Amino acid sequence: MKNIPMDLLRTFTTIYDVKGFTQAGELLGRSQPAISLQVKRLEDMLDIQLFNRNGGLQITEDGQVLYHAACKILAMNDAIISQLSTQKVSGSICLGTPNDFEVSFLPVLLSKFSQAYPDVTLEVKSGVSVNLREDYKKSSFDLVMSMDEYPKHSFAEDDFIVENVSWVIDPNFTLDESQPIPLVVYPEGCIYRKHITEALNKANIPWRILYCSSSLLGIQSAIKAGLGISALVINTLPEQFQYAQNDSNLPKLGKVTIGFNYDQNNLSPAASLLLDYLRRGLKQSKKYPGSIKIGPYSGNSFELTM
Repeated sequence: MKNIPMDLLRTFTTIYDVKGFTQAGELLGRSQPAISLQVKRLEDMLDIQLFNRNGGLQITEDGQVLYHAACKILAMNDAIISQLSTQKVSGSICLGTPNDFEVSFLPVLLSKFSQAYPDVTLEVKSGVSVNLREDYKKSSFDLVMSMDEYPKHSFAEDDFIVENVSWVIDPNFTLDESQPIPLVVYPEGCIYRKHITEALNKANIPWRILYCSSSLLGIQSAIKAGLGISALVINTLPEQFQYAQNDSNLPKLGKVTIGFNYDQNNLSPAASLLLDYLRRGLKQSKKYPGSIKIGPYSGNSFELTM
């Protein structure tokens, strides 16, 4: 009976997740030739081809089957290692997060954390960043992940990343240049809303708010229904949407910082571990954001580019 080495499975799944051999090597600390050799060893061991390398990196049908199985195997392996080799930690953590991180990398990170530390109870509340920070000052949270302005912000050194704010649009939606730009936004106080309205005003481009919601689901549904366009940072972009390049006729929206608000002296051991998980996850999402690009706005439509 053959035994598949765990490192080969991890290399294979990482290549698929970050969409490249070189990117996987950077993440795993190996050279690109070493990554290629590991894939070849895995293919030879199973007598299958994992990737179609003609015309871009595409996974084969056998590769898809192995990928889903490998993810389960690796998750079980990592959970066992974490549970048996890490310190026993218990307690409860109240975490505040921005609305639009509810469906990005956060759920995966929190799931892994819960598997590694099953005795820790997580209470996660989402909201607009400015409100989260105010509630943190009132001791409503142990730890807050939020967005702030760039370059002026409230985060400690090495506790944040910088992201571009980009226009977001449903692929089937077209803008009518004869009408004010219809906007789908969060309520007042949202940093996206501030960047959107200030940029359009500065560019003398007429706009109107067609839909406002404090719910990420509401924002997504409104964009999908064709009510208007909005803005997000790329690593929070839902898969069904695309973003407009900032070199289009729409104005640039600037940058934001994403980071953490906490008091190191008052963090519990459980909260400190969660902070470390979130720091690493945030930096990894910055390095390998999955996205589809859209070409310049030509007056009444966007040109989709892959």
